[in-house]
Amino acid sequence: MKDGQNIAELMADLGVRARGAARALATAPAASKAAALDTAADRILAQADTILAANARDMEFGREKGLSDAMLDRLELTPDRLAGIAAGLRAVAAQPDPVGQVIAEWDQPSGLHIRRVRTPLGVIGVIYESRPNVTVDAGALCVKSGNAVILRGGSESLHSSAALAECLVHGLTAHGLPADAVQMVPTRDRAAVAELLRMTEFVDVIVPRGGKGLVGLVQREARVPVFAHLEGICHIYIDGDADPGIVSKIVVNAKTRRTGICGAVECLLVDRAYFDRHGADFLGDLVAAGVEVRADGALLGVPGTVQAGPEDFGREFLDSIVAATLVDGVEGAIAHIGRYGSDHTDCILTANDAAAQTFFDRVDSAIVMRNASTQFADGGEFGMGAEIGIATGKLHARGPVGAEQLTSFKYLVDGAGSIRA
Repeated sequence: MKDGQNIAELMADLGVRARGAARALATAPAASKAAALDTAADRILAQADTILAANARDMEFGREKGLSDAMLDRLELTPDRLAGIAAGLRAVAAQPDPVGQVIAEWDQPSGLHIRRVRTPLGVIGVIYESRPNVTVDAGALCVKSGNAVILRGGSESLHSSAALAECLVHGLTAHGLPADAVQMVPTRDRAAVAELLRMTEFVDVIVPRGGKGLVGLVQREARVPVFAHLEGICHIYIDGDADPGIVSKIVVNAKTRRTGICGAVECLLVDRAYFDRHGADFLGDLVAAGVEVRADGALLGVPGTVQAGPEDFGREFLDSIVAATLVDGVEGAIAHIGRYGSDHTDCILTANDAAAQTFFDRVDSAIVMRNASTQFADGGEFGMGAEIGIATGKLHARGPVGAEQLTSFKYLVDGAGSIRA
């Protein structure tokens, strides 16, 4: 912040600059945007020591703040994670440019030729917690889709996010694109968030990425439209016809690969028919992997499990904890998900095509899977290069939000001296 500048002035300045940058970026050549992202990836690798030093400051702040181990894991950057971030940038750069794509075209009897083409949304505000990699994912996807972005990272990731954002800006300016297309809110003051949510004059959409508290606040307070993902209460249903050879490896991966991400499974639904035939050794495998399994009913007979309470169902743990309960077939699983799910990602393990089709048809989540770990709920794994979040609403964007989902469209209409009768 400049001396004497208040939060409202700061945010208005960011908004004015973002709006100008968005106008320029909207018509920028696809090759320039891709090159800017590749250069940013090179910059991240070249500046690795600086970025990791900034992250060390944030980790110290996070520990002092009392962040959980799962949240600290989200915050931490390592050389391998930086390499992954750079690779993600290159993957976004290599994606087809969505701007100007013809979605549909047709001719009318009046002689008009009509095309519906993709256009940028304009200015996107992204509010997120802990994970500094979101700085790069969000910035890259906005640049790719021709949008300017105002990034407001969590207070705990301030230094890491600023160091990563500098790399994006370096890439932009190296290829003649506006530096203001990627801007970080340079303060931890929460008043900046409130201001961003009201900036209808400058911001076209807000994307919140974080816990239930943050997303709920944004949904309640925003005057700008919101792409929201409230919680990742992901379920895996083990059907009576599930293949015992794949159950344990999928369940353990879905919980333990990264416990603090929104695609981590939080509740296991076990068909009584499966339990009667095969038992629940997979729960023992989770316990052996260090997971606290909160079970009820007959599942408590598995050594190491503990009693689940009513509050454990419909809960996003984001930790080495999972709930487990028995259900009566696919109908019971669908009913449980309907009551406790968050419309994020739900999975069925089964060799029965009819059961899988019923699950696919009737579970109304953004992502519905069969025989795969819920940790695949990720834009990069969907071939999008990266994602700005998983949208669980039903308007405009749903599921992984990549570059294509950050566009709207307009109609281009060609006539030949056409007049309407």
